[in-house]
Amino acid sequence: MKLDFGCSEWTLDRAAHRRLDETWLLQQLDHPDSRFLPFWQDHLLVGGDNGSRLATLRGEPALMARTHADAIVFLGTGEGGQAWFACDVSGCSEDRLTEMQDGSAFRELGRVMTLLAGLEGPVIAYSRSILHWHRRHRFCGACGSATAPGQGGHVRTCTNAACRLEHFPRTDPVVIMLVTRADPLTGAPVCLLARQQKWMPGLFSALAGFVEPGESAEDAVRREVQEESGLNVTKLQYQKSQPWPFPTSLMLGFRAGAGDEPLAFDRLELEDARWFRRDEIADFRALGLRLPFRGTIARALIDDWLAED
Repeated sequence: MKLDFGCSEWTLDRAAHRRLDETWLLQQLDHPDSRFLPFWQDHLLVGGDNGSRLATLRGEPALMARTHADAIVFLGTGEGGQAWFACDVSGCSEDRLTEMQDGSAFRELGRVMTLLAGLEGPVIAYSRSILHWHRRHRFCGACGSATAPGQGGHVRTCTNAACRLEHFPRTDPVVIMLVTRADPLTGAPVCLLARQQKWMPGLFSALAGFVEPGESAEDAVRREVQEESGLNVTKLQYQKSQPWPFPTSLMLGFRAGAGDEPLAFDRLELEDARWFRRDEIADFRALGLRLPFRGTIARALIDDWLAED
């Protein structure tokens, strides 16, 4: 069997202690049970109906991917102890890719991310984010010399003997918050959703923004909401988080309470922003509008609020 589809029945042990064992890592690269998760120009290898199953490589396709990979990263070990690797084959030509596919296809990550099984999402985010980091850190930010990967792909070290600076993968924290209140006229619970012009038609979502240097997540929530909507929020409550590989973010989900002040959204940042009742969101399609895809933290924040009714 050349390809395996799906990894929803196991959890990944990152096995950080193995990253320093070069002998073991080399053995696992050649091991027949090792799995390889290939990315081609930010496209993911998937199979099944509508690309809903993650495809991984073993045997000859895995050897082909390794041979042409620009970067290989040790991800960890699966429940059976097998090693998992991510590899960037963006330099491969189209004809070479067909030798790896065998009934699967490389699909744009953004189109399949929300279709994949729950436990596959974090592994995909992990893989895509660290491969993206490798592409962006081929040279030292301190002296400009080339860097070389080490520790199974979890560090890049400057090759300049006078520098030798170590560079590690980074994650950018992003706050995403569902702002709620009671409607000043009716007292009905409402939540604030907004949209950017570049989004697909009709899509509304929760407010979000990057955490700035020297800022707590809670301060970022207050600042972003005020900047984008003109509202001052209180009663902040952390909800959940989600790794988001576009390109290397960690989404920190919050609920925030607003008062009765009028909405004054930033028209340079947002195309539209509105308060919605629960019954309106439950029938969003009838309004000609769209909610975020299931599997996203934005949708989870909205669904959790709906479930409170």
